[in-house]
Amino acid sequence: MRLELGKIYIKDVQFASETRVENGTLFINREELLKEIGEDERLKHIDVEIAKPGEEVRIIPVKDVIEPRVKVEGNGGIFPGFISKVDTVGSGRTHVLKGTAVVTTGRIVGFQEGIIDMAGEGAKYTPFSKTNNIVIICEPVDDLPQHEHEEAVRIAGYKAAAYLGKAGKDISPDEVKVYETLPLLEQVKQYPELPRVIYVYMLQSQGLLHDTYVYGVDAKKIIPTFIYPTEVFDGAIVSGNCVSACDKNPTYVHMNNPIIEDLYERHGKDINFLGCVITNENVYLADKERSSNYTAKLVEFLGADAVIISEEGFGNPDADLVMNCNRIEEKGIKTVLLTDEYAGRDGASQSLADSTPRGDAVITAGNANQIVILPPMKKVIGHPNAADIIAGGFAGSLMADGSIEAEIQVITGATSEVGFGYLTTKTF
Repeated sequence: MRLELGKIYIKDVQFASETRVENGTLFINREELLKEIGEDERLKHIDVEIAKPGEEVRIIPVKDVIEPRVKVEGNGGIFPGFISKVDTVGSGRTHVLKGTAVVTTGRIVGFQEGIIDMAGEGAKYTPFSKTNNIVIICEPVDDLPQHEHEEAVRIAGYKAAAYLGKAGKDISPDEVKVYETLPLLEQVKQYPELPRVIYVYMLQSQGLLHDTYVYGVDAKKIIPTFIYPTEVFDGAIVSGNCVSACDKNPTYVHMNNPIIEDLYERHGKDINFLGCVITNENVYLADKERSSNYTAKLVEFLGADAVIISEEGFGNPDADLVMNCNRIEEKGIKTVLLTDEYAGRDGASQSLADSTPRGDAVITAGNANQIVILPPMKKVIGHPNAADIIAGGFAGSLMADGSIEAEIQVITGATSEVGFGYLTTKTF
């Protein structure tokens, strides 16, 4: 598949009478946007605000972050299975409003939601302090079940991103980047002398409110399968989970997966990037064994010499990570693992819930238990009292002056396990 990503760089976002892109500014008709996303009877109130880099603004609790994109040429549309039909995406041309993000917030769904600070100490840990954020505030009707609450907010976010993305459809991009993955046999022949690399992409799928969707299907219902990397950039994989904010992959991160980006950059230079194998993260041992065995079988069948494996979440998923590593290494295929750590606030505890001697090439995205103090902000969008509830916070996290003491676990993207962040380990 061959995909062109046309990047339209947005430097500012403003409300206006017409939704359009002009001279690097995204203008938004606020009423039209609200009408586009306001038809869900499960939401009693929806509002929209703008939060820009450097402003003393806190968004809490953050549910998802989504990048506005639009299909310009090729099959299907953005967010297949939700906003568009389930045609296979990943080819043709897609335009991206770079520098913008739709952020969803409102009353808390599950305790594993996050914080985005646009300035101050917290802004150093999240990549979304540097995007112009269109914040969709969704308040549910009373007594709405959690899974319906999550779904209503998630769909509102996709609708908002799709609506805004259309503003870039007829705009000449500032940059066009081309990504291409050939059918397997052609891909192998293209660079026969280079080591063949596959990315094993673990998707969070551990139960209610721990969902990731592939073409609209909950990933817990799939067996490991091949996916073209370009499909990911068109929104074939989206987030529907409430796992710890620091290492959750929001939909924005799936659409901008830096592992895929880096593998494409190195393709034809020192590796032959064959594509992605997606697999799920399971609760029960039998399911973990089924998925890890199938993953190893698939990467062997595809002819991989080496595999990069990333996980999403921590604790239980650590077992899936280690089992994937073991099964693949047993077949003589080298692995590199990407994870983060929960090593205690002093960094002295065991970092992962499971380990293996075969896991001898591991990249860390930081220690999620590290304590940080987030200063008070002039403006809070959402519900500040969620700071005492969300994972990484505790009773008393929210202080009288509006500052927050908590683990960096509360910060959206702080320890991204695909590397969409700023933390790692230095060797001295």
